[in-house]
Amino acid sequence: MDNSSGVGVLDKAVLVLNALEAGPASLAQLVQTTGLARPTAHRLAVALEHHRLVHRDTQGRFILGPRLAELAVAAGEDRLLAIAQPVLAQLRDATGESASLFRRQGDVRVCVAAAERTSGLRDTIPVGAALPMTAGSAAQILLAWEEPDRLHRGLRGAKFEAATLASVRRRGWAQSVGEREQGVGSVSAPIRGAGGRVVAAVSVSGPLERLTRSPGRLHAAPVAAAAERISEGMRRTSS
Repeated sequence: MDNSSGVGVLDKAVLVLNALEAGPASLAQLVQTTGLARPTAHRLAVALEHHRLVHRDTQGRFILGPRLAELAVAAGEDRLLAIAQPVLAQLRDATGESASLFRRQGDVRVCVAAAERTSGLRDTIPVGAALPMTAGSAAQILLAWEEPDRLHRGLRGAKFEAATLASVRRRGWAQSVGEREQGVGSVSAPIRGAGGRVVAAVSVSGPLERLTRSPGRLHAAPVAAAAERISEGMRRTSS
């Protein structure tokens, strides 16, 4: 299918934004992903940065900028959030635990939606909270399918190892036990966007008294099913 609009510079700018959907990228990675010449990719990324459609993380890599979130709010919806919110509520009801949705933004993962447990001891991550990419099952999910160089950089200082991420890719879900916070466990699974890229992670979390030290045994199936429902919804709306 021809995705050209006939306006070459606009099509190339969209290539840059699409490449950043998967996460932070250096200029060399943008060139590799988009197929654009290095001067062209740099010129477009800097121009998009001027308009706040692209931003830089603490390592100087290009990431999606805050203007995109503002435009999504102005449009009245964010497609991922609109699809995910009812699924998060269903996941909470099925597991009895708080459910959350995370996106990666540079060196952190941000909670962009949540369905809170209605009673008892809770472990809800507030919407808008930024958590490190070095601990927790959602961080494992958001890192596991990265390109090898990004993956290895992301493992620096992490509380999990490359072998952990290999297991995550093999089984399709992740779990953590006291990794981000002592006494708290979680289970996460990937949400995939265009081209099968991992664009977010859906999670349930709670105290180990309820989740035990093998939370995946309890909740991997419903979490993975929820992730697939959201991914399928993304595929339907983009076709």
